[in-house]
Amino acid sequence: MALYSEKVMDHFRNPRNVGVIEDANGIGEVGNAKCGDIMKMYLKIEDDIVKDVKFETFGCGSAIASSSMATELIKGKPVSEAMSLTNKAVAEALDGLPAYKMHCSVLAEEAIQSALEDYRRRQEAGE
Repeated sequence: MALYSEKVMDHFRNPRNVGVIEDANGIGEVGNAKCGDIMKMYLKIEDDIVKDVKFETFGCGSAIASSSMATELIKGKPVSEAMSLTNKAVAEALDGLPAYKMHCSVLAEEAIQSALEDYRRRQEAGE
């Protein structure tokens, strides 16, 4: 069996939604000191819908693939649905990750949650 699924390889080689959203209203950044991966997520939310999402990831292929898939899973979805995204859903959508790479899907979940929390704080502050 191959170490990585075809979906992981596709999202690594052809990542979706890479970049920065200049007028993002939710930004989250997380990192893992043990492996050195850093993920930054940008959200553009309008009318309680994730209209756009982009990411910048410094890390291994699994981290890039997890970031890419996570953005695909929440784009166009209501905020409530984006909030319920789990690392398990990211890994399953990628047709699995090796056990020692599951932390990459956890980082993707945490980056989305961090960006959603930033969005919530901005809304409360009236931004």
